[in-house]
Amino acid sequence: MKYLLMIGLDESDLPEEIARHGCGGWSEEMTRRGVIKGGVGLRPATEATTVRVRDGDVLLSDGPFAETKDQIGGFSLIECAGLEEAVEIASAHPVARYGSIEIRPVLEP
Repeated sequence: MKYLLMIGLDESDLPEEIARHGCGGWSEEMTRRGVIKGGVGLRPATEATTVRVRDGDVLLSDGPFAETKDQIGGFSLIECAGLEEAVEIASAHPVARYGSIEIRPVLEP
């Protein structure tokens, strides 16, 4: 089963170690295990553009959609046996120690 791991954090609390060196071997370990199917870190939410269409008008706003300190800082697409393994994989991610990892099942045709 495929899951999307949305990596949430307060960007102002990003540890310097993670900012400089990434996920500290987590990505490499999950690649070795064969569970990573894709993913990437994202630029800061301050560089986001939100698009809405209302009554045929395209409305743009600078910044993230959610007005909260926690933002999506990246994502990983994983494939594993089920939710139990997805939780194990997400809990091993370094951001889980100070941010959050939201696990979402992927709709597959």
